Amino acid sequence: MNISLKGKKALVGGSSRGIGRAIARQLAESGAGVTLMARSRDTLEELVSRLPADRGQEHGYLVVDFEDYRGYSRQIESYFEGHAVDILVNNTQGPPAGNSLEENTEAYQKAFDLLFKTVHFTTQCALKHMQGQNWGRIINVASISVKEPLPYLALSNTIRAAVVTWAKTLATDVGPYGITVNNILTGYFDTERISQLNTKKAEQLGISREKVREEMESRVPVGRIGIPREYGYLVAFLASDQAAYLTGTSIPLDGGLLKSL
Repeated sequence: MNISLKGKKALVGGSSRGIGRAIARQLAESGAGVTLMARSRDTLEELVSRLPADRGQEHGYLVVDFEDYRGYSRQIESYFEGHAVDILVNNTQGPPAGNSLEENTEAYQKAFDLLFKTVHFTTQCALKHMQGQNWGRIINVASISVKEPLPYLALSNTIRAAVVTWAKTLATDVGPYGITVNNILTGYFDTERISQLNTKKAEQLGISREKVREEMESRVPVGRIGIPREYGYLVAFLASDQAAYLTGTSIPLDGGLLKSL
């Protein structure tokens, strides 16, 4: 099967590193023109210059701060006044780690702005063009924690679950327009985020980061942590015409880590 996204335009959040960067690169390799979003202008400029463009596509970037919802929404609204997007990948950095006893109401509100309001607003802006052309792809980067909550990620557990249930509802509403909406439930991937979480866990348990990683890998049936480019492969498929009948789903990409059905 040859996946071609030639002629499609994609907007990818959190794409300066880790999973987001791998997604952007794979979409570009598949022929899409990609706009990256993150906070670091220098990093984005370098990454855009290195994205494949052998199919004549053009790439760009937006410097945004997902944690500043007001500023972010103004920038996104302005962007969509002059641009159309066929493929939207909603992805942001995660909120701080912590258990349910450590987080106050303000922390949950900040997490809601970061993980839900940015996703909802960007999607609403992208939908007008998608509905007009009767084709679109909305892909949300979520987490396995919406099925099996992780005790040290109370904020993420809560808000990402809201994103997934909203997306299921949205998939029903936009299905008649040829638009699909899917969530990817992220397992353990070799990213900066995992390194940060492992560092905190190691400090709490009084063990080395290497030991934390070994224990993490031992819980994954395939015996390893995921490689970011593997994430890009799934997103490219979900963004393609071949996935036109796949919508309203939450797909675990976790090496078999989830124990639930």
